[in-house]
Amino acid sequence: MKLKIALLTGDGIGPEVISQAVKVLKAIADVFDHRFEFKAALVGAIAIEKTGNPLPDATLALCKESDAVLFGAIGDPKYDTDPDAKVRPEQGLLKLRKELGLYANLRPIQAFDTLLDKSPLKREIIEGVDMLIYRELTGGIYFGEKYLSKDGTVASDLCEYSQMEIERIAHLAFKSAQGRRNKLTLVDKANVLETSRLWRRVVTNVAKDYPGVALDFLFVDNAAMQMILNPRQFDVILTENLFGDIISDEGSVIGGSIGLLPSASVGDQHALFEPIHGSYPQAKGRDIANPIAAILSAAMLLDHFGLKTEAEAVRKAVSRALEYNIVTPDLNVIRNFGTDHVGDTIANTILANDESNNYMNHENINIGKSIFF
Repeated sequence: MKLKIALLTGDGIGPEVISQAVKVLKAIADVFDHRFEFKAALVGAIAIEKTGNPLPDATLALCKESDAVLFGAIGDPKYDTDPDAKVRPEQGLLKLRKELGLYANLRPIQAFDTLLDKSPLKREIIEGVDMLIYRELTGGIYFGEKYLSKDGTVASDLCEYSQMEIERIAHLAFKSAQGRRNKLTLVDKANVLETSRLWRRVVTNVAKDYPGVALDFLFVDNAAMQMILNPRQFDVILTENLFGDIISDEGSVIGGSIGLLPSASVGDQHALFEPIHGSYPQAKGRDIANPIAAILSAAMLLDHFGLKTEAEAVRKAVSRALEYNIVTPDLNVIRNFGTDHVGDTIANTILANDESNNYMNHENINIGKSIFF
C-alpha cells in the first residue's frame, strides 16, 4: 500500500515522539512491503513564531491532500501564561479539526499487564481494563459562540449540538461496540443541560438500529467517579466534546502514564492520529519523553487503512519493550531509557520479525544495552 502522511510535529516534545513513530512506520513499510511518504509542515506555537499563524495555509493544504496526518503536540508556556493572547497554538488544532471534518475522536484506554503496578490505582481495580472512548470533536462548547463584556467582567461560551452531529458519531460508536463487547455508555449531564437531553434522545433512537448493543447512561460526574472505582464496567463510552476531553485524560491514570495513550480523530474524508499528551515543554530536548503513545497512534493509523496485521505487529513490539522494561523515566525512574532508545527497540523488534526471540540478547537487556544481537 502507498500512503502519503503529513507530519505535523508541533511543539515541545512533539518532534521527538513523532520521529519515533515515523521510525516504526518505516520498519513496517520495510517488513510488509509498503510505501509510506512523509512530508512535514508547521503547526502550533512554532508556526506562530515563523508565520504568525498557528495553522498556515500551506499546512492545511498538505493535510487535505494527504491520506492521513500524524500529529505531535501543540502548546508553549509563553501562551499558556498569557490569557490575553489573541493568537494561540490551540487555535491551530481546533481549526484543523473543523477544516478536515474530524468529528470523532477515538481514545483506547487499556491496562497493560506488565504495568499494573505503575498505576496509582490498585491492581485489582484496573486489571483487564479495555475501553474505547468516542468523543465528539467539532461541536459543543469549544466551537460555540464566545462572548466577553466590554468591561471584561462577564463571559460566556455557547454549547450547541445538532441532531446530525450526534447521529454521525453515535453510529460509529455503536458499530465499534458491535465488534467489541456489545455495550455502549452515553456520558452526559441530562439532569441539567438541554444539549445533553438532546444527546439522550438522539442516541436512544440510533440504538434501535443496533439491537445487540446494550445502551446505558451515566451523568458525567458519576462517570468520572466510576472510572476510578470500577473502570472494567466500561466497553465503549460515547460523549460530547468537553466531557470526552476530561474523561479520557482521567482514564490515562489507569495505564500508569499519559505517555501510553494514543488517539485517532476521524471524519468522512480525513483522519489524524496523535498521542493525547501535551507538548510537555519541560522535557523538550532531554530524550526522556515517552514515545509509546505516538507509536500506538501510528498503529491506529495502520488500523484505519485496514492494515490489521501491521498494526498488531506494532502493538506486539510495544508489548515486548514493556515486558523487558525498555521504558522512559515516567515508567521507571531508576532503570530507564531515552526516547530514541525506546523507539529503536520497538522498530528493531518489528524488523527482527521473529516470534521465537532468537534475535533477543537477554544479557544485554539486563545491563541496559541493545536487546538485539
